[in-house]
Amino acid sequence: MYAEAASVYPPLEGRPIKDTICLFDVDNTLTLARQSVSPEMLQVLSVLRHKCAIGFVGGSNLVKQQEQLGTPSIPVIGLFDFCFAENGLTAYRLGEQLASNSFIGWLGQEKYKQLVNFCLRYIADIECPVKTGTFVEFRSGMINVSPVGRNASIQERNDYEKYDKQHQIRAKFVEALKEKFGDFGLTYSIGGQISFDVFPTGWDKTYCLQHLETEKSLSGVDYSTIHFFGDKTYQGGNDYEIFEDSRTVGHSVDNPDHTMRVLKELFDL
Repeated sequence: MYAEAASVYPPLEGRPIKDTICLFDVDNTLTLARQSVSPEMLQVLSVLRHKCAIGFVGGSNLVKQQEQLGTPSIPVIGLFDFCFAENGLTAYRLGEQLASNSFIGWLGQEKYKQLVNFCLRYIADIECPVKTGTFVEFRSGMINVSPVGRNASIQERNDYEKYDKQHQIRAKFVEALKEKFGDFGLTYSIGGQISFDVFPTGWDKTYCLQHLETEKSLSGVDYSTIHFFGDKTYQGGNDYEIFEDSRTVGHSVDNPDHTMRVLKELFDL
């Protein structure tokens, strides 16, 4: 399936702007939060892919990214040249999986249990409009913590986001974790509407860039220009580190429509 989808695009070394790649955050950059990508966005990305390489980098696992970015006929790994799930801890290049890494292997089971137990006790005492389920989601390269629960509906997510902006629930939670586990070598990153990520320091979205740096040895392509598009580009947001990285050209966007406008201007689409 992937080969059929990719066959319409030039090889990486044959793209007209072969030294350039566009990397995208997912929520509120390519899609609305936790919603499916629009046909218009897929069309813009397809036209762009004929000019340069494209990829996405998100904190969620590949299953969730397939739900948002894939189509019934083409898997998400066929729609992008590079797919970086969980900040690149799970990575695909041209449909083939690359080497991965493990959060729990790095932290150790005992420290992991201390961290999760603290999170669950803290969440039990939080007051918020509703509570659903899946408050701590374990992923390969991180844990995702949600005071309201990841099972929240779209309306519940929207309501919680407004409540969180007013009461700073996630920000206070992160400060409590930093104080309790300051010696664990962890980074905390608030993203999306309802949650924040916890991962080893250095395993933020810049982690995916190492995969691009190896491309020269694979295809001869040197990605000297890496455009990154994201909405949480402020300090503390989960796009901040890669947005500010010296290896990238950062673009702060508000929503998918804004992303498309910037792409059309930059690449004359």
